[in-house]
Amino acid sequence: MNNAIVRLNPSQLLLLVFLFFIILGTIFLKLPFATTTQITWTDALFTATSSMTVTGLAVVDTGTVYTLFGQLVILALIQIGGLGIMSFAVLIFMLLGKRIGFRERLLVQQSLNHTSIGGIIKLVKSLFVYSFTIELIAMCFLAITWVPEFGWERGMYLSFFHSISAFNNAGFSLFPDNLMGYVGDPIVNLVISFLFIIGGIGFTVLADIWYKRKFKKLSLHSKLMIVGTVVINAFAMLVIFVMEFHNPHTLGAMSEMSDKFWAAYFQATSPRTAGFNTIDIGNMHEATITFMLLLMFVGAGSGSTGGGIKLTTFLVIVLSVRSFLKQKQQITIANRAIKETIIFRSLAISMISFLFIFLAVFILNITEPEPFLELLFETVSAFGTVGLSMGITADLSNIGKIIIVFIMFLGKIGPLTFAFSLAKPRQEKIRYPSEDIMTG
Repeated sequence: MNNAIVRLNPSQLLLLVFLFFIILGTIFLKLPFATTTQITWTDALFTATSSMTVTGLAVVDTGTVYTLFGQLVILALIQIGGLGIMSFAVLIFMLLGKRIGFRERLLVQQSLNHTSIGGIIKLVKSLFVYSFTIELIAMCFLAITWVPEFGWERGMYLSFFHSISAFNNAGFSLFPDNLMGYVGDPIVNLVISFLFIIGGIGFTVLADIWYKRKFKKLSLHSKLMIVGTVVINAFAMLVIFVMEFHNPHTLGAMSEMSDKFWAAYFQATSPRTAGFNTIDIGNMHEATITFMLLLMFVGAGSGSTGGGIKLTTFLVIVLSVRSFLKQKQQITIANRAIKETIIFRSLAISMISFLFIFLAVFILNITEPEPFLELLFETVSAFGTVGLSMGITADLSNIGKIIIVFIMFLGKIGPLTFAFSLAKPRQEKIRYPSEDIMTG
């Protein structure tokens, strides 16, 4: 057994550890005292996977169906899944005074999708300090709104739960309508969005900002993430504000202009893998939904708590197209050339992701009676570990739920990690003559 584990590559071992925690979470959530009413094994598996992959899709109401024990299980899975299983393993090793070997460092690198093994332990230490500090401060701010409304005990628990859920980009809420009741509340909007933007920007970027302090000194990856996040969020807010302004079911129903701005802002930033919503997603215009599909597919940053193909992957592909159209020999940005291996990796991630989404939607169209756009939205939301839904999650058949479970799992561990766990990459020692192929 031990020899078999040793022979597993980091991708395979990471996949198995993820599966172990999902199965463990499923068993805990199926316990009689974890729920107020009996749920099926499929629903328990769905919730455990959604929690572990920090997606936020729910087949039952989290606040009423699950007891305090069940909610804490969900919260534990969110925290472990968001910060990384291997990161917690390294933390335990450090607390026990154990030596962290090369293999463990490789696993952490794979878990966090880090580019280099160097400084990985320092990153893990920073990760925990930043995460717990940010979650604690955010909880205190959220308590300003919820303690006066619900009392100390309930208000602090709601703040605690939503702080962890938001920072890890999970999107789980204890309110039946998610955060729709706080559409115009500045504290809830700012704190929750700050949490999932910071969580989605990536721990590597946060550490880079902390140690270097000045924008000019930051790595190219950090600069791309910061600028890309600001630009995309601002553009998304403008699009949603304009598209939904007169929609009587969303922004059009709000009398206050400030509420419209808050709703547009929050819903523009949320599809980048957060999963919270302050307006009814199912009643948004189809054009807006289509735009949100792109945001969910792109997702958050590498090494973050979020999913999707990642913002930097999307930017590399866009830059590649721009360089090709300008007939440049190199793909450059900020006076830096992007390596060919990164370009191939970005194309591979995007293509594998597209194929899995296509296959999932194809199967769902056979097994489910729901409209195509709603099934596509649910699938892309699951892949991007977003958690937004047009309201069909609970109505899916068992086969449909299993399909979404797999897509959530794929979206969290990453398409390349999944592919490498099935097929071991190998270096070719033979080079072949090239020949042209007609394209376009």
